Amino acid sequence: MKKNIILTVSALLLLFASCKEKKEKQEETAEMETKIEVEAPAPAEIIPIEHATAVIEWDGNTIYIDPVGGKAAFEGQKSPDIIFITDEHGDHYNTDTLNELDLEGVKIIAPEAVAIQMPEELSSKTTTMKNGETKEIAGFSVKAIPMYNLREEAKDFHTKGRGNGYVFTFGNERIYFSGDTEDIPEMRSLENIDKAFICMNLPYTMTVESAADAVLEFKPKQVYPYHFRGRPEVSDVEKFKTIVNEGDSSIEVVQLDWYPNEDY
Repeated sequence: MKKNIILTVSALLLLFASCKEKKEKQEETAEMETKIEVEAPAPAEIIPIEHATAVIEWDGNTIYIDPVGGKAAFEGQKSPDIIFITDEHGDHYNTDTLNELDLEGVKIIAPEAVAIQMPEELSSKTTTMKNGETKEIAGFSVKAIPMYNLREEAKDFHTKGRGNGYVFTFGNERIYFSGDTEDIPEMRSLENIDKAFICMNLPYTMTVESAADAVLEFKPKQVYPYHFRGRPEVSDVEKFKTIVNEGDSSIEVVQLDWYPNEDY
């Protein structure tokens, strides 16, 4: 009998120790998950420079989008780690600006149409992306989205397959830069976009009405009008905001200062 009691007590002690160990492991796992959640990168910060040019700060990475305007345009900004170029036109690709920047260790991502125009010192740093291609870079992913014109009178400005818009996925946040495009099916079919930077200037891209109509179809959480000065017209971003908000009040239209040196 005593032997049985001793065995029973031993079994209970082993069971208690096992349960305690399991509980401690569960608590440790929960604590680790909490730490991981707390240490997740903050949302990307978007800094407008001018027209189509922007700086993105995310998780220690400094990303330049379509850098033009010379080194002076980036005064007060960190040097780039990665540069994305959307198109070959001078308001997106500018050799002089790239040569003025500190490109030590910098990766450049561009369409092939841009890369083939680059001098060797730039092309050697450049990786090309085609429409539809996705890459993993520095902890985030990026997908090249087509950008092109639909209107017959504008088709030669931007032909399909030449340039790239980009969708960046920074952690759980998805950010779309349209580049030069009209309200193409590939834009309208985008999903789960948190921030959309949408161009709207004639005669090169699209009207305010077309831009708003596309936004109301793919429904980003926030939309940022950019690239909205044309020649000679300046697009009416207030009208764009009105159309979007009348169509869907849940979409926030955010207006940043894309032309700090001009009145519009």
